[in-house]
Amino acid sequence: MPKQELPVLTTCCTPISEAALDPVQAADGAAVFKALADPIRLRLMSIIASAGDEVCVCDITPHFEVSGPTISHHLKVLREAGLVDCERRGTWVYYWPLPERLTWLSTLLSVPAAATA
Repeated sequence: MPKQELPVLTTCCTPISEAALDPVQAADGAAVFKALADPIRLRLMSIIASAGDEVCVCDITPHFEVSGPTISHHLKVLREAGLVDCERRGTWVYYWPLPERLTWLSTLLSVPAAATA
């Protein structure tokens, strides 16, 4: 499986609680939220991100009561959103989270300490 061209991460240095997003940042963020808005994809993301390393699709599929092609579709959506990447090895595909994208998302949603007090 050739490497996917992942979306270019736009710089998001300021949380949305501090400044408004420009149109490119808003579109980028919306793509990520859309990808995570499905319960299966959110679970897939949590399984991959919490694995501590890469995880084989053969270890992911048993967690769900949907078909393999459905899981593949959802994994493709996560890849296209830039949340995970993968590599085919023989018959299996291995997935891992992209920490830069998770950091981007975390920064986007962070709340200043003064706002939480």
